[in-house]
Amino acid sequence: MDLTFAVVPALCSFAAALIIGRFMIPLLHKLKFGQYIREEGPKSHLKKQGTPTMGGIIWMLALLLVSLIFAGRVKEGWIVIIMTFAFGLIGLLDDMLKEVFKHNEGLKSWQKFGLQFIVSVLFAVYLGTHGYGTSVTFRIIKKTVDFGFWYYVLVVFAMMAINNGTNFTDGLDGLSASVTGIIAFFLTIVCALYGSSLEIVTSAFFGGLLGYLCYNAYPAKVFMGDTGSLALGGFIGSIIFILDMPFMVLIFGIIYVAEVVSVILQVGYFKLTHGKRLFRMAPIHHHFEQLGWHETRVVVIFDIVTALACLVSLWILFN
Repeated sequence: MDLTFAVVPALCSFAAALIIGRFMIPLLHKLKFGQYIREEGPKSHLKKQGTPTMGGIIWMLALLLVSLIFAGRVKEGWIVIIMTFAFGLIGLLDDMLKEVFKHNEGLKSWQKFGLQFIVSVLFAVYLGTHGYGTSVTFRIIKKTVDFGFWYYVLVVFAMMAINNGTNFTDGLDGLSASVTGIIAFFLTIVCALYGSSLEIVTSAFFGGLLGYLCYNAYPAKVFMGDTGSLALGGFIGSIIFILDMPFMVLIFGIIYVAEVVSVILQVGYFKLTHGKRLFRMAPIHHHFEQLGWHETRVVVIFDIVTALACLVSLWILFN
């Protein structure tokens, strides 16, 4: 196992993100692309009003630059990058509508889901027609099952679910970047142990997120925006299918799962009880804030949970 293919891209991507951030954040300030804070959100977040958003561009450009240098003809790596930017462009359109055209809600829900659905379907068709087949391996029981047509349904559902998971997780300074950074490190280890050339892009992804986190850690100088949060989902979703480990995301992506499930439960409970709430606020990271936790404590605890989940995942994969 040659760690050069993991360490060098990570370091280069980290440096690139630091440099890009130094220019990008003042530009976002100048363009007045400031974050809109919902009044129904935590009151402590109102002071963040106006902080530059769309900062996901920082790590995305770092990832692209380093991949151009190191990934070369690694076809699978470029598929992951294409999916990352495809979902990132959906987020960019949403952010632009909010920041440039002052549509507070950005894309309507049906428009955002519709675009995500189209991109997910195209990815599913690509997998099914380029040698990946329609089988999925259940890593815990070491059994492979051919899903047939339902494989495409699984891909589309998983891609959209993961995108919403990463989107909901982007709600506190440094939360989404740190949680996904730990997952990126885990995926780099997996790729290295498998001998997969994808470790170049996973390590570049990891380094870019670390560089971005230098600006996004509390108190954040820039926010991810839908541009970055949806791009995160595009990266994680596409790579788990290429590595044939889609169900493992339920373990190492436990925070994404918790965020999505908390929103579903909150909405469902609210409707069933005609106005009562199951959590003090959803997604669940806001619930802990309402309990009195400082957001940095929430981030650290969620990072610890993610790290432990990644360790469990490594044990399952290589036991």
